[in-house]
Amino acid sequence: MPLFSETQAPKRVDYPIFKPPNPPQHSEFVCEYPELPDYEFCSKHSDRGCWLRPKDPYSGLPTYNISTDYESIYPKGITRRYTLDVTDGTLFADGCENNQVKFFNASYPGPWIEACWGDDVEVTVRNHLPCNGTSIHWHGIRMLGNVENDGVNAVTQCPIAPGDSYTYKFSTTQYGTTWYHSHYSLQYSDGMAGPLTIHGPSSGNYDTSKDPLLMTDWNQRSAFEDWAWTLDNITEGRRPRMTSILLNGTGIAPPGTCANPKPSKLHTLSFQKGVRYLLRLINTSVDTTFIFSIDGHKLRVVEMDFVPIKPYTTDSVLIGIGQRYHVIVEAAPFKTTPDENYWIRTVPAQGCGVFKWRYTVENATTGIVRYGSSDANPSSQPNTFPTECSDEPYASLIPKLPWTVQNPAICNHTAEDLLVNLTQTKNPPYYPDGLPRWELHKAPLWLNFGAPTILNVAEDPSNFSAELSVKTTLSDKDQWVELLITADPNADFAAHPIHLHGHDFALLAQSKADEPYDKETAIIKRDNPPRRDVALLQRGGYLVIAFKADNPGVWLMHCHIAWHASSGLAMQILENTDQIKLHDPAAMQQTCKNWKVWYDNYRLPRCKWGKSPFQDDSGI
Repeated sequence: MPLFSETQAPKRVDYPIFKPPNPPQHSEFVCEYPELPDYEFCSKHSDRGCWLRPKDPYSGLPTYNISTDYESIYPKGITRRYTLDVTDGTLFADGCENNQVKFFNASYPGPWIEACWGDDVEVTVRNHLPCNGTSIHWHGIRMLGNVENDGVNAVTQCPIAPGDSYTYKFSTTQYGTTWYHSHYSLQYSDGMAGPLTIHGPSSGNYDTSKDPLLMTDWNQRSAFEDWAWTLDNITEGRRPRMTSILLNGTGIAPPGTCANPKPSKLHTLSFQKGVRYLLRLINTSVDTTFIFSIDGHKLRVVEMDFVPIKPYTTDSVLIGIGQRYHVIVEAAPFKTTPDENYWIRTVPAQGCGVFKWRYTVENATTGIVRYGSSDANPSSQPNTFPTECSDEPYASLIPKLPWTVQNPAICNHTAEDLLVNLTQTKNPPYYPDGLPRWELHKAPLWLNFGAPTILNVAEDPSNFSAELSVKTTLSDKDQWVELLITADPNADFAAHPIHLHGHDFALLAQSKADEPYDKETAIIKRDNPPRRDVALLQRGGYLVIAFKADNPGVWLMHCHIAWHASSGLAMQILENTDQIKLHDPAAMQQTCKNWKVWYDNYRLPRCKWGKSPFQDDSGI
């Protein structure tokens, strides 16, 4: 039975109803378009690029397909409603006990939230944690004209206080797979993450699909404990060593990790010979870029983040933190026996993850593909692929729907742009330890939970200190904003997955490691560059990104390594703030009032912090 509520399908049948391939086991999920009675579904095994077409081919009505400009055109679906209960508890994900887990609906990963292209989604989040507020971010969802539902406490809302609830509402104008996660300090590292799929067309054909595959690094203690350790070691750029690798919330801890481990199993996929499967891959890690592969199988990549791309074939896929890929796997047409099994490998990329145990291509076996009924471990050998930390090859990532980037509004590419480095803090009210922190713009980010930027920006957008790291944009929605992000060569011990909220950005340039920016030699691609919402800033390298100033709001840009985000490696982009429209300001104000009541009256009696401050990180 599903752990969450979902809108029941109406009885009427005179509008398009579509059952996506291989529906999830927990529900008979269908796509419905009651406002489009003149349409029929056209997605089929031989043409996944089609979604909806007019029943009358001579009607003059448009077809919704892989070539539709989803930035401005999308079908009108129905409203889907879900409920997420946030609780704490104990989990034996890798066989070892972790009694400090925070999760959704008592499951890890959280429930699979599904919608269809053009649906409206409402998710009610109820916070049952005794000592933590929370807010939930819908990673990669544009939230076009809807910044208040982006789910970043201290930026777009106050935290949801213990005992309080909040309903997020957004439209699914994009399609593909992503994840939702807490944006309150380090909570998602403790288990508050789950998959979100928006069913829509695909740039590659397939027969059926599998449930999303979430890969992550894992520890048997709270990330809040690890953060305290990080503060003592940040001068050297050291961060906590992770213990295990999980695939869809399960794994096997390395030998000697805990005294009395419980039995645990690896995640298993069942394949049938000759069937083409769509796999939805999501990296929800704290610290690690993974290389995903299936022994003996090729992967046909058809989508990155929420952007359909021209398909290409590879032996493995590099997936940075927060990134997602849709890949199609043809299930071993070459097989001659029905009971062979194959390893799924999620290998930590070299230099982009720190573990206590040495994970290699040979031993990073975190799942199994099974043909037939045999439950034996595979004896398959790994594919051959590079293991260096990077993104997928830049030249391979060609969007199916082309963009041309022109008329940049901000395009200086000077030292005034965004430099990622470690800096000595000089703001004792925020960082009393005075230790170095990571920064992206002007100073390490620090935010006040009870004073979200969105409620303050209307008063005076210019009245923000460096600690808030604000960069404003122009008001012309047809203008592009172009940003150069560089990595300090003196802090060259890390690569950074940079995530921008509220936009898919065009990736105009992406350097290799130890390749500093040179304005004279840098190649800037403006004709259909790759676009996505997370890109890896290589150690000692640079990124040039661009986005249209068409989404008024206060948008966060940050490194998705949890320790770095907590350290302050983030900034806010204030975009057309005079055009921000709040859809439910009363609900937002009430959330802040409830947070203040809890913070002032119930926090100290319930939660003993000792000498530690209530907030010892950036807040995000």
